[in-house]
Amino acid sequence: MESITGWQVISLCGIALWVVISSIFNVTQKLRSLIQPWVCKRVITDTPIIMKIQKYQHRHLDALFSGLSCVVSVPFYTAFLPLLFWTGHCKLARQMTLLIAFCDYTGNCIKDVVSAPRPKSPPVRRVTATKDEEDNAMEYGLPSSHTLNTVCLSGYLLHYVLAYTESNDDVFIKVVGFTIACLFVGLVGLGRIYLGMHSLIDIIGGLALGLGILAIWLAVSEYIDNFVVSGQNVVSFWAALSFLLLFAYPTPEFPTPSFEYHTAFNGVALGIVTGIHQTFHQFHHENVARVFSPQLTFPAFVGRLLLGIPTILLVKFCSKALAKWILPILANTLGIPIRSTSYVPTLIGMPADKKSDKIKQSGYLQKLFFFSNQTSFDVDTGIRLFQYTGLAWSVVDLVPSVFFHVGL
Repeated sequence: MESITGWQVISLCGIALWVVISSIFNVTQKLRSLIQPWVCKRVITDTPIIMKIQKYQHRHLDALFSGLSCVVSVPFYTAFLPLLFWTGHCKLARQMTLLIAFCDYTGNCIKDVVSAPRPKSPPVRRVTATKDEEDNAMEYGLPSSHTLNTVCLSGYLLHYVLAYTESNDDVFIKVVGFTIACLFVGLVGLGRIYLGMHSLIDIIGGLALGLGILAIWLAVSEYIDNFVVSGQNVVSFWAALSFLLLFAYPTPEFPTPSFEYHTAFNGVALGIVTGIHQTFHQFHHENVARVFSPQLTFPAFVGRLLLGIPTILLVKFCSKALAKWILPILANTLGIPIRSTSYVPTLIGMPADKKSDKIKQSGYLQKLFFFSNQTSFDVDTGIRLFQYTGLAWSVVDLVPSVFFHVGL
């Protein structure tokens, strides 16, 4: 117990110390001044390559690569992961959820540290077929999140299939699986260039970072899973970690949606960990019924979808409404001045420090405790975190409880 508590305290204190040090020494700005000029030159140099690829423009290629982008997008993961939990593949689902959260945080941190532009359009033709792609285009370029996520999730899925099936010693299956994973990653990377969303350096950066994260994750995933399932102080530690990660996030050169995506997945990870730790032995152990088995037939799985999806959407709505009501009251009670960008109409347009209006993200912890020249804080961040924590918790705790009581 003491050793577990010890490493938890060291980890949290280490993150807090990094926040203080990086603020005092302006680490983000110094790193950006070193890396950004080189990356910007590479983006300009890569423009002719993008133009050559886009010479093969065709509506079928537009549809293909736009479809691939949707398959590896955040909305897809948000819809897919609950289904994976409800099919009975609980370990794979929780590992992929935490891996996505890790990828999302790391990739977006690097994006906002470097703050390197995407390829200039025009002359590059940029295709944004969905609202999600339009939002992605507002982020910085390096690294490509789609490439990063595809490398990590394809690699981990291949590892999981080989490790937990009888095909682990079959060389042919390994070669075929590896080839398919590489082909998928290659198509996604090529598609991001074809769509004008990324330059070659962004894809290379996403590929390199993805391979690095995947190697780390394969080495530590079992330890993390054991901690989530049966560790000590799991919920309190993860809640503190989620809180600190909000403040450890770097301040970009200009505001982007990246911090909002991180906040959402930060909440998802917290909700998943909380729910799994509390209900592992009831709903998420290795012997739970899996889809297409006699214990969980396909019609029963369809019933789970028809009941589960509306339930988690209702929880998401209620969590947001509850947070919009509670957090402003709590902030006022504690004397913390707040404002809202969009969620709380009565707080929209509240007086705020011009510097905080210009830079919406991060820097909150150091400004709150050290500089205090920011006059208000965006309550939308807390609302978003609470909302997605509730959503994820309902996927692994509330909804499985409902399934159990109705016989699904």
